[in-house]
Parts: sequence; C-alpha cells; structure tokens
Amino acid sequence: MAKKPLLEFTDRGIYCAQGKFYIDPWKPVDDAVITHAHADHAYWGHKHYLAHHLSREVLLYRLGEINLQTVEYGEIVHKNGVTVSLFPAGHVIGSAQIRVEYKGEVWVVSGDYKVEDDGISTPFEPVKCHHFISECTFGMPVYQWKPQVQTFNEINSWWRNNLDNGLATVLVGYSLGKAQRILQNLDLFNGKIYTHGVIENTNEALRRNGVLLNPTERITQESSKEEVRKGIIIAPPSSVGTPWMRKFQPYSFGYCSGWMAIRGAKRRRAADRGFVLSDHADWDGLISAIDATDCECVYLTHGYTATFSRYLNEIGFNAHEVHTLYGGEEDPSNLPEGEAPSAGEPEKEVLSFGEDLSEVGGADS
Repeated sequence: MAKKPLLEFTDRGIYCAQGKFYIDPWKPVDDAVITHAHADHAYWGHKHYLAHHLSREVLLYRLGEINLQTVEYGEIVHKNGVTVSLFPAGHVIGSAQIRVEYKGEVWVVSGDYKVEDDGISTPFEPVKCHHFISECTFGMPVYQWKPQVQTFNEINSWWRNNLDNGLATVLVGYSLGKAQRILQNLDLFNGKIYTHGVIENTNEALRRNGVLLNPTERITQESSKEEVRKGIIIAPPSSVGTPWMRKFQPYSFGYCSGWMAIRGAKRRRAADRGFVLSDHADWDGLISAIDATDCECVYLTHGYTATFSRYLNEIGFNAHEVHTLYGGEEDPSNLPEGEAPSAGEPEKEVLSFGEDLSEVGGADS
C-alpha cells in the first residue's frame, strides 16, 4: 500500500491528517495555520488560527475577534505529534512559509513569496524539504523584475515632475504589502504622504503590531484638497475612477503591479504611468527559490501552473499542478483573456471623498 502523504489537497484547503490542521483553508475548519493576512489565504470562520506575530493586528482588523495564536519565525509548535514552524516568505509584512515535519518527512507550504528584499518584509529564507508547495502567479519568462531601487527612482522622479507641472500624484497599490512597500521607499523630500482610509487602517494595524512605518496622513472629509495635492496620495485599486479620486483633479495616476510588465496593461487600467512592482517572485525568482529547497517534488498551486510545471519537468524537477482557491491580491481582471491565470474580487468600492472605510475583506486585500 502506498504511503499516505503528510499533506493532502482537499476541497477545504491543504490538510495534514496526522496533525488535524489545515493550511490556508478557504472553508471553515477547527484548526487553521495561516501563511499571511491577504484575503485569499486568511478566511473568517475557523475555530483556531495560528499565524506569525506580525500578522496579528491585521488579521484582527480584517477578521474581527478570532481565536488567534501567533508565533515568531522558527518557533516550534506541536500538533498531534507533527512539528510546525514558520519561516519568512518575503511577500508582505508577517508573511510566512509553513514547515511541517513528521517522522523525518518535511513539507513546506510557501503561501505567496518573493525573493527580493523589499526593505520592510522579513526577507525570504529558503527551507530545505522533501515536498515544496509553491505559487507561480508570475510563472512565465516575460515576468522579470528590475531591482526595486530602479522602480522607486522612476516613481520619485515622476512625483517630482508632477509637482513641477501642477499635478496631484495618485499612486495605486494594494492596502497590505504594496502600500507599505511604496511608502517606505518614497523620497520624503518631495512632500507628505497622504493615504486612503483603507490603506491607513492597515497602516494603523501594523503600527499597533510594532511595525515602524514612515509618517502618513489619512485623507478625511476635513482634509484640505489643496494641501493633499502638494504631496502624494496612496490609494487602493477600488478608488480608481470613483468620485473620491476625481476630487484631486488634475492629477497623474500611477499603478503599481507585476501585471504592468504586460503590454497594454497600463492602458486597460486607465493609468498615466504603470510601474512594474510585485510582491510575488518573478520567473527567475520562482526557479531559484524552488531549487534552493532541494525538494524531491514541487506542487504548483496558482498562476501559470501548466506552463511552469511543464518547464520545471523539462529541466529535471518533479513538478505537479494542484487546484486551490488562492490567487487574488494581484488582481489581473483587466488583462485580456489568456493573459490572466487567476483573478480575485477587487476591493469594495469607495464613493465619497474622505470616507473612512472599515472594509476588512477584498482580494488585495
């Protein structure tokens, strides 16, 4: 009889029968281990949650009062004889890879990850294992990221140029991960950083968790539009095309996403500038991360699974496609059919200037 795998792919999520827990389940379960706080990985309704300490306040903000246990990277938790520990994924603040070991068999669930050190998330750390479960959101050779310092030089130069030309600057990025990465790398000599309510709520949650972020100012009904226009506005995708954004006209609107690497993506999002900036690994990053694990098998959960698994098998890996419901916070819904491997819901729309959203879900989210 074949040996039962330590982790299984079920209709509720990735399941460890020996440990009686799930990893990033999308249906209610008794015991959930969470890789990070994005809405396609952290769902409401579980009886018990385990996550990294730096995800604590964001999870409570998004999911409400939940039974949440948090640990540091490398700290060991035992579940019915199974050893569980978390290691940095480099995706967003508090993101983790989940290492699961039982009787010498080691599996690692990456969640989402990137290998470039963004200066705010704990950098990705390869973990040796027998079986590695990996995303491949950008698992195509066309996706090759520039060092982020080059991208932020472009962003800061664009901001200065807008100031010189009397334009407000609106930069769009997801509220958890992208927004904090942006605000930590802006040139504050140019001016102040103003934030949409959804993003500032997330910033405040992270600050409650002890994360040091650059100063920001929430945009409210009382905010002076003239003063806001002198700085830079960081907004979520849900604000694009709404009366909230139109209040700042005339403005130049920039969009930060890995999908900006695709020709025409900027036009389809109606952006003046598209900046290629992703919190996921690019083609080379995926391959180097998988190779560093020395795994015997790799399972690809979301993204360009067919193309990427075929390539990995051609170069000597034992790669398999698996079906999950992950893949939402890099929303490719505006890309043409065939260019988008997966898509999630956009964040809830915001229709009034300065509205202080208490939104806790969304696909960025």
